[in-house]
Amino acid sequence: MALFDHKISELKELLHKKEIKVSELVDESYNRIQEVDDKVGAFLTLNEENARKYAKELDEALGSRDEFGLLVGMPIGIKDNIVTKGLRTTCASKILENFDPIYDATVVKHLQNAEAVTIGKLNMDEFAMGSSTENSGYKPTRNPWNLETVPGGSSGGSAAAVAAGEVPFSLGSDTGGSIRQPAAFCGVVGLKPTYGRVSRFGLVAFASSLDQIGPITRNVEDNAFLLQAISGVDEMDSTSANVEVPDFLSSLTGDVKGLKIAVPKEYLGEGVKEEVKQSVLDALKVLEGQGATWEEVSLPHSKYALATYYLLSSSEASANLSRFDGVRYGHRSDNAESLIELYKQSRAEGFGNEVKRRIMLGTFALSSGYYDAYYKKAQKVRTLIKKDFEDVFEKYDVIIGPTTPTPAFKIGENLKDPLTMYMNDILTIPVNLAGVPGISVPCGLSNGLPLGLQIIGKHFDESTIYRVAHAFEQATDHHKAKPEL
Repeated sequence: MALFDHKISELKELLHKKEIKVSELVDESYNRIQEVDDKVGAFLTLNEENARKYAKELDEALGSRDEFGLLVGMPIGIKDNIVTKGLRTTCASKILENFDPIYDATVVKHLQNAEAVTIGKLNMDEFAMGSSTENSGYKPTRNPWNLETVPGGSSGGSAAAVAAGEVPFSLGSDTGGSIRQPAAFCGVVGLKPTYGRVSRFGLVAFASSLDQIGPITRNVEDNAFLLQAISGVDEMDSTSANVEVPDFLSSLTGDVKGLKIAVPKEYLGEGVKEEVKQSVLDALKVLEGQGATWEEVSLPHSKYALATYYLLSSSEASANLSRFDGVRYGHRSDNAESLIELYKQSRAEGFGNEVKRRIMLGTFALSSGYYDAYYKKAQKVRTLIKKDFEDVFEKYDVIIGPTTPTPAFKIGENLKDPLTMYMNDILTIPVNLAGVPGISVPCGLSNGLPLGLQIIGKHFDESTIYRVAHAFEQATDHHKAKPEL
C-alpha cells in the first residue's frame, strides 16, 4: 500500500509514532513523478533540492519538538499562478517563462506555517483561461484515467497530480469552475471556498471579483485539513473577509438527518448527459437514505450565467493583464523599434490564442459606446443570479447537481470550438458569480471516466458542504476508485 493511500490524519500519526519519516513521503512523491509524469504532464517546475533539505530538517525536529504544524511533512503541489519566492512561477505562459518571484503568496506562507513541503508547481491553462489544460504555453496535461482525454482546467495539473498519486493534495484556483471541473474529470475532491474565505494575495489575477484559491485532495477529510490551513483574513488582500474560521474537521459527523437539499431543474436540463443525471439521482437516493430530503427548485437566471461570466471575466482580464507589457518583467520582444511596438510585439509573442481572445473580448466590452450595453448589463444580471441563490437558501441548506454536463472529453476535440469548450463550465460558473462555496466529489464512472457531484452552500458555510460531502463519501466507494496508469 502506497503511503499516499492513507489520509493526512493517518500519515501524521505514523510520523508522530516515528513509523515513517517526512523524507520517505517526499521520496514517494518524486519517485512517482519520475515514474508517471512524462505521461501525465502535471508538473512544470520541481522544487526537489529545497524539498529534500526541508524534509531532513523536519525529520530532525520530529525527534525534539512537541508541537507541529497542521500539515507537518505533507508533500503538496501548487498551481503555477500562485507566486512562490525563488521558485519559478509562469502561469503556464511564455510571457512569464523566466519569472522568479521575490515574495510568497499568503497561502504559501500559511502552508509554510503548517509545515507542508512544496514539491513543485503544476501545469494549468495559460493565466487560468481554459477548461482542459490544453491552453498551457508549455505542454498539455493528460487525464490519468485515460491519457487520450483532458484532465479539465484550468487547474488540470493540480487535479491530475493528485489523481495520479504524485502528491496527496494540491492547491488550485477557481474563477468559473477551475477547481471543481478538473476534480470531477479526474475523480478527486475539489472545493471552491466562499469568495473572501482565502486570501488572493500572490495569486496572479485573471478576474479579481471571481478568482478564489482552494484545495484539491483525494477525500473530504483531507480537503477540510487543507482549507483549515489556508483560510483567514489577510491585511494584504482587501477582498479577504474578516470572518471567523470554524473547525472544519468537526463538521465531518456523517449526520445529514433533516437536511434540506435543493436540486435546480436547470442543472439537470438540456446538454447534461443521461449517465450524469443518473449519477446525481443515485447520489440523492444515498442522502435520502441517511435522512435528508430533496425538492426540485429553479434558478431562473442560470441560463444567462455563461454570457455574464465571459463578459465580466474577460473585462477584468483585459485590465489585469495590461501589466504584462514587456517593460518591467516577463518576455520582452527584440523586434520592436518604438515603445508602442514593444507593447504590441511582446504581448503578441508572449500570450497564447485563448488569452488574446479574452483580452480582445474584454477590451471591447469595456470600450466607449459598448460599456453600458455589455459590461454594465452583465453586472446587473450577476446581481439577479446572486439573488436566485439567496432565495433558494432561505428554505434549503444546500444545492446539489452535477459538476459537469459530461465526463472528460478527448484531447483536441473542442480546441477549434471555443463555445463548446466554454459550455463545460455551465454548471460551475453561477457559483463564482454568486461568490458562494461549492465542492465536487466523485459520484461514479461512465465508460471508465469519473463523474462529479457538486454540492453548493451558503456564504461562509463550508462546514455544511463538508458535512454533506463526507456523509455521501462514507456511504459510497466512489472515492476509492483509482486510475491504473
